[in-house]
Amino acid sequence: MGHSEEMIQKAIAQENGKVHENAQSIPEKYQQKRADETGVIEHIRYPSKDYFLAGKEITKEANVYLPYGYSRDKKYNVLYLMHGIGGDEAEWGMVDEDSLVKRMMDNLIYYKEIEPFIVVTPNGRSTENCAREGSDYNSFYVFGKELRSDLIPYMEAHYSTYAVEGDPSASRMHRAMAGLSMGGMQTINIGIGECMDLFSYFGAFSAAPTSNLAEKTAKILEDTPYTVDYFYNICGTEDEIAYDSAAAAAKNLPALCDKLKESDNFIWQELKGMHDFHIWYLGFFNFAQIAFK
Repeated sequence: MGHSEEMIQKAIAQENGKVHENAQSIPEKYQQKRADETGVIEHIRYPSKDYFLAGKEITKEANVYLPYGYSRDKKYNVLYLMHGIGGDEAEWGMVDEDSLVKRMMDNLIYYKEIEPFIVVTPNGRSTENCAREGSDYNSFYVFGKELRSDLIPYMEAHYSTYAVEGDPSASRMHRAMAGLSMGGMQTINIGIGECMDLFSYFGAFSAAPTSNLAEKTAKILEDTPYTVDYFYNICGTEDEIAYDSAAAAAKNLPALCDKLKESDNFIWQELKGMHDFHIWYLGFFNFAQIAFK
């Protein structure tokens, strides 16, 4: 393919919404706290079970961002945004007006970069003791049961989403899952590994070392009848915790799986950075503009 033809194909893809030029940093205007046309953050408590231990009935908590103008008369896409191994539902900062996630969402919506959608930050430990410290990290690996049986049903019963009663897979293109570090692992191992019938957009930010390797994820995707609308990955090249494993988990996926194609529905973004929010907030900023397009 000649250079001019490549440019034409890229332009066509951009027009169709399939190419996203991933930012290397977050422009200042998207980080500013808005004085008007702002969304709200709600704190929810929902019934669940201790899926890690004996199945005891418990109550879990999460934070929910509702975009400016949220109305029961409209339907909204939903992003389930996961924290890391040392965090909880508050790690993404979605607890008050100073939340950078909230500010980015408010501004992306205001500048018409994205359609308004809901963001949920749950606690990714599916156990009664889900505290930041002293809890068993193995409870992260059973979160898929809570996600499927408790959190998604609660959100779709209490908020205006695209839910189709009796068939969660019918609205999978209206759900996204993303996360940082351990939450990136959950996105790969649980979102893709267990819940392809529930989600079609995925974002892994510095995915933890226990993430499924590319070969396993490729086989899962080849075996499932469902497709991936987009799988976005980001990691800092100076990240001594996650870079090698994150690359092994995702970087070469398009070469192993026919369902993923670079710049069509898959991207691996690496840039100078460590295992911190410099990368994770940028990952959120880019993924927010990819999801639901």
